Amino acid sequence: MKNKIIKNFFNEDELEVLHKYCFNKLENNQDYEDDADAISPAWYDDALMTSLLHTKQKIIEKESNLKLFPTYAYWRYYVYGGLLRKHLDRPACEISITACIKKQDNWPIVVENVIVELEEGDALLYKGCVQEHWRPGIYKGNGMAQVFMHYVDQKGPFTHHAHDHILKTKLLKRTPEDDIVLAKIRQERRDELKRVRNK
Repeated sequence: MKNKIIKNFFNEDELEVLHKYCFNKLENNQDYEDDADAISPAWYDDALMTSLLHTKQKIIEKESNLKLFPTYAYWRYYVYGGLLRKHLDRPACEISITACIKKQDNWPIVVENVIVELEEGDALLYKGCVQEHWRPGIYKGNGMAQVFMHYVDQKGPFTHHAHDHILKTKLLKRTPEDDIVLAKIRQERRDELKRVRNK
């Protein structure tokens, strides 16, 4: 599966609803996660975003050419000073989407040194648990709402994370067996990138 930008992942009507929803959550709710590492409020397993996780699944299956199980959705509202450090995600994020709901200013996402600036409504498809990704520096704008939707390949090694089962039942983000598989596929990815660079 190759990374790709999916233009108009959210249409204008969906964006209008999402804009209002996100600002209502910001103004009226205190149920956000205090994500100290990102310095921005975030919501895990939000009802609306989880609904989108399911309704957008067919599009993501078509774009990835894979049959998928949904795992979880997560959205964040970046504020001035927000961070997204270089990282790899947990096994439940085998196939990932990051989609721009609303932005006041540009702040690209970087996936394996490829810089991508998403416009409102656009999404980026990538392998969250294999490809390092981050945003450069700190966010210096006035606000950006971003949703992350995660899936696992129905024929892949992480199907036990479908519907975020491992986290929700055992309070684990990964199992010891996951660590072995992740180490192998991440090394394969590093070897692949090295071969590409040396061509």
